[in-house]
Amino acid sequence: MKQLTHTELLELDSQYCWHPFTQMQTAAPPLAVVRGESEFLFDAQGHKYFDAVSSWWVNIHGHSNPAIAKAIARQALELEHVMFAGVTHPPAVQLAERLVKSAPAPMAKVFYSDNGSTAIEVALKMAFQYWQNKGVTTKKRIIALEGGYHGDTFGAMATGKSSGFYDPFAPWLFQVDFIPIGVCACTEEETLAALDQLLANNAGDIAALVLEPLIQGASGMRFMRPAHVAELCKRCEAAGVLVIFDEVFTAFGRTGTLFAAEQVAQFGGQADIICISKGLTGGFMPMAATLTSQAVYDAFLSDKVGNALLHGHSYTANPLGCAAALASLALFDEEKTWANIQRIEATHQRWLPTLACHPLIENPRVCGTVAAFELKSSHSQYGSSASQWIRQTFLELGIVVRPLGNTVYWVPPYCTTPETLENAYQTLMQVLKRWGSLIAPGPGSELF
Repeated sequence: MKQLTHTELLELDSQYCWHPFTQMQTAAPPLAVVRGESEFLFDAQGHKYFDAVSSWWVNIHGHSNPAIAKAIARQALELEHVMFAGVTHPPAVQLAERLVKSAPAPMAKVFYSDNGSTAIEVALKMAFQYWQNKGVTTKKRIIALEGGYHGDTFGAMATGKSSGFYDPFAPWLFQVDFIPIGVCACTEEETLAALDQLLANNAGDIAALVLEPLIQGASGMRFMRPAHVAELCKRCEAAGVLVIFDEVFTAFGRTGTLFAAEQVAQFGGQADIICISKGLTGGFMPMAATLTSQAVYDAFLSDKVGNALLHGHSYTANPLGCAAALASLALFDEEKTWANIQRIEATHQRWLPTLACHPLIENPRVCGTVAAFELKSSHSQYGSSASQWIRQTFLELGIVVRPLGNTVYWVPPYCTTPETLENAYQTLMQVLKRWGSLIAPGPGSELF
């Protein structure tokens, strides 16, 4: 492949590429990355950047991890791809076994797909068809939490339409019942009351509740207590409503445990379906999976083919993706991975008092390896010039961030050294000195 200069790369990008969540007419030129190593990215001019958001939360072990790269290379020389309809292969079987044994009860089966959005689509189809296959034809409604984001395909958009990302598509989205998200004691009570009312009046019409456990990611890193999530689950179970956990972001160590569902289980709550993607392959391959209970799976067993889950993708259970996921999961068997996760959380916790006392910061918070806070601003909406100023200022100082409005967050790779993370916090202090009157509010060019 031809090696491009910095100028050539940006010119070709401008001529041919259409970037996600971006107003291409007004957006600044993208960062021209040519290499990654550990927690760092390198641009075409040789500059180094700390990837403080793990490239949209996927590179959990850092960039170009040699163990995962070698596993993919070995698999590519043995079996690069085979369809998964009527065929199976060792990486898919071994990965499914590993996921089921690693996930909390009652997960028993794994359905593979391509990305987080399709994992959610599969879960929604499972939930709706589960009830149809059981002869319950009234359960056609979904409950979701306000502000939740579940992806950009149509079912996922419907369950996340309160996030505000999907206005052009509103006429084509199915109806969803939204309840508040419980982020503190007062709103927890409001959430439970809203759920209780829906279940009391409409349980016979509701197929499932879908939510991001512990952290609503794209809506601004909103945190929920495990005990509160467990209470939502228990009330749905008592009312005969399935629960879907969207762990596309929260799985694979992000919240301090392999699955966020593990912390919910400590308080007696569980999901019937769990969706995973992002960190599944350590950031190497696009892949997703929808895990489900034996009870849900059994509802699809029948002499009638129409009762089967008639869903699939060309690259379902791709062997390269499965090999990458197995290698990524193997890294969690090493003590140093969990030590790194604990060290990152400890650094976040150590900085909390400083952030809490700063006059330009609001609501600093930590959950596992995720730290988040708001920069005080009257122009905090998604896509505002404020969020773009934050991103560009950090970039000039050697850190890649992706603000959610005026919410800044660290979601670093687990290999991030203490020195790198400490430097990120020190850089934040520099950014805060520039913050305030420097920003001229106006329309932006980016979201998410």
